[in-house]
Amino acid sequence: MAEVINMPRLSDTMEEGVVAKWLKKVGDKVEEGDILAEIETDKATMEFESFYEGTLLHIGIEEGETAPVDDLLAIIGEKGEDISKLIKGDSKSSKKEENKTESEDTSKDAPVKDSKDKEEEESQEEDSEKTEASEIPEGVEIINMPRLSDTMEEGTVATWLKKEGDTVEEGDILAEIETDKATMEFESFYEGTLLKIGVQEGETVKVDTLLAIIGPKGTDVSGIGSGKAEPKSSGKKEEAPSKEDDSSNEASEEKPNVNTTEAKDGGRIFASPLAKKIAEDKGINLADVKGSGENGRIVKKDVETFKPSAQPTTARSESPVSSSEKPVQTYVPAGEESYEEIKNSQMRKTIAKRLGESKFTAPHYYLTIEVNMEFAMISRKQINEIPDVKVSFNDMVIKASAMALRKHPRVNSQWTGDSTKIAKHIHMGVAVAVEDGLVVPVVKFADQLSMTQIGAQVKDLAGKARNKKLQPSEMEGSTFTVSNLGMFGITEFTSIINQPNSAILSVGTIVEKPVVKNGQIVVGNTMKVTLACDHRTVDGATGAAFLQTLKIYLENPVTMLA
Repeated sequence: MAEVINMPRLSDTMEEGVVAKWLKKVGDKVEEGDILAEIETDKATMEFESFYEGTLLHIGIEEGETAPVDDLLAIIGEKGEDISKLIKGDSKSSKKEENKTESEDTSKDAPVKDSKDKEEEESQEEDSEKTEASEIPEGVEIINMPRLSDTMEEGTVATWLKKEGDTVEEGDILAEIETDKATMEFESFYEGTLLKIGVQEGETVKVDTLLAIIGPKGTDVSGIGSGKAEPKSSGKKEEAPSKEDDSSNEASEEKPNVNTTEAKDGGRIFASPLAKKIAEDKGINLADVKGSGENGRIVKKDVETFKPSAQPTTARSESPVSSSEKPVQTYVPAGEESYEEIKNSQMRKTIAKRLGESKFTAPHYYLTIEVNMEFAMISRKQINEIPDVKVSFNDMVIKASAMALRKHPRVNSQWTGDSTKIAKHIHMGVAVAVEDGLVVPVVKFADQLSMTQIGAQVKDLAGKARNKKLQPSEMEGSTFTVSNLGMFGITEFTSIINQPNSAILSVGTIVEKPVVKNGQIVVGNTMKVTLACDHRTVDGATGAAFLQTLKIYLENPVTMLA
């Protein structure tokens, strides 16, 4: 019988995976324990082995493809076995059908009016929509607050240039609207009478809120509310023309509003607000510029590429100019805007999600202390003179932090909402930079290890991390985290807490600098460390006391050997 294999959950935080490489192909014989594929999770690329034997009949996710956990990955069975039903419905559908059958069997006596109620509600909603649509009289156009920038979510009406009762022509400027990027002129794409103003000057509303109503004079629009109005089926939109106006993809900085100026022949010139602003700054007469936009509309690039020397002769300067002098041309920088788009890996997506959750849910605060590293440097040198022994400053910081946590257990905690969990064990997370981002392998029971033991574990875990060989169990269970950028020459920085931890220590480089010792200025070596704390679990005084203890251990390494 065929066995369905779904995308496995290879880490506690994994929500989707990428098949990095298939080590078997359809038709291959598979033994129990054979490696089927390498799967990229949010933390590492891991080998996935088969728990079944047979023939690989179907591959559901190709190399490089991303799929959620539990999606159909592969099917193993007897050679020639019919698996069409399994492929068509995949395992999740099968499970749903099974659950549905079980549910039907166990709920025969349950009331069945839910589906009818739902149909009635949908019917009522449809009737309501029809009623709303019928409330808009013929010829009336609804104008909503437009989205005038790619990031705009709400707008403020700075000034109305028309008032209720005024006649509006297509192309007239209705109002000046303040967006999240600039104050822009908003023109009408309809003609008629301004029957209603929905947003007063100075008011701020969400995009798509009713801004104004234009229609035949005398039309009663009192029945049209101030909520989000449905656009009419006339084909016109309340928002200004989109990116199609400008083939240079300037949507984020050039909006589809049009300013008008007077051409030399008295005709009308169409120019975007940004083009007009640039022309004004550069002293360029828009009448001399040829527009490349729709209907000859002048856009940003037209003004930027316009050469002043190409302008027709205008009035002469009041001061005489020698015929040998050449007119000074304004330098206009030119270039092509471009981006390189890199697909985010599963690890990068998860890093972004987890750090965002931590930063925006945990109230961070930061405490910085400067440590005299003179004795630490001497001690490290002496320790490393012992054969086959190698200790780094980072190992010393991890050991000192673990011992300080033993004296300040409140820092070794996590917030659960209803309670604060204070860990009695000390598992140190060590931030390690890898090609795709950052992973945090865990040194468990670090307070019970010597500095040399800590160093050996960190070296082993960091090597696995960079080779993508870390197992999920080696990245779980941290109670406190250390992040060290001292090797890059960074003197001081802050980190985002690695949840569910309550704190993270940021370690800078050792700096040679003048210090005061016994009343004299001498050359010293100091290092700054910054503790980021979750204020829900760690009060300021608690964090400060932890740093004081950490400082004592680092400045007197012999105390860590006791």
